[in-house]
Amino acid sequence: MFIKKMWGKVVIYHFFFVPLRRFLKIMTTFIGNIAGRVDEKGRIFVPSSYRKLLANQESKRIVMRRDTDNGCIIFYPEQVWDKKVTTLRNALDDWDAEDQMLLMQFMSDAELLEPDNQGRILLQKKDLEAIGAGQDIIFVGLFDRFALWSPDKFNEKRLDPHELSERISARLAESRKRAALKTES
Repeated sequence: MFIKKMWGKVVIYHFFFVPLRRFLKIMTTFIGNIAGRVDEKGRIFVPSSYRKLLANQESKRIVMRRDTDNGCIIFYPEQVWDKKVTTLRNALDDWDAEDQMLLMQFMSDAELLEPDNQGRILLQKKDLEAIGAGQDIIFVGLFDRFALWSPDKFNEKRLDPHELSERISARLAESRKRAALKTES
């Protein structure tokens, strides 16, 4: 770190500190599963370990979107959401009606939220009902985002450890084959 003592004060040079801070943000990952509860108003407390990761982001706002395939709600830090939407938008044609409808529907199913000072998020009743959540919920980390599940649905979807290991091994083998084919081309 580039520090200099000037007029009796320690000065940390900005040109070093800002890139370091940006680098540390890249290393943010949401992991684990954490039990939680929904209060009578439909509020959930974002787990403190996840709030700390969100605090490292440029914005504390998050985007919520229901994952209809898996029956859960996904929360994206705003910067992660922006990158994913940019990727999607770049893959779609602005002049194609079907592509525009895909983008419109995808975006209309999302909601921008900002946790309050206590780390709570207010969810709509329809969203909680859609995932089958009662008072008990579970947060599951997904590297750059996290999910909210009904514990029953999450346990239904989970694979036994042996099957999980086999599927991951198969996916990694497929990925290595694709990478090898790309380098040969």
